[in-house]
Amino acid sequence: MFLPKYPDSPTPPPAYTHAPADPAPVRRSLPPVSVSTGAVAAVVVGGVVLTALLAAVAVSAISVAIAAVVLRSMLRDHHRR
Repeated sequence: MFLPKYPDSPTPPPAYTHAPADPAPVRRSLPPVSVSTGAVAAVVVGGVVLTALLAAVAVSAISVAIAAVVLRSMLRDHHRR
């Protein structure tokens, strides 16, 4: 029952090849990522909106700083008189 079965016609044994000392790691590919056009558009629109908000805050901060400098200058001149 557990005896090996040999082929009828003898064949030469296969040539022994040495295995490499450090086999290359098996690379597993990731499944393809499909990004919808709507998601890309949402990210782009979100980036544009955030950039516009940042620019608005920067412009507001600069104008408040300029107004503070002008008011300070006017008050200093008023106190000197």
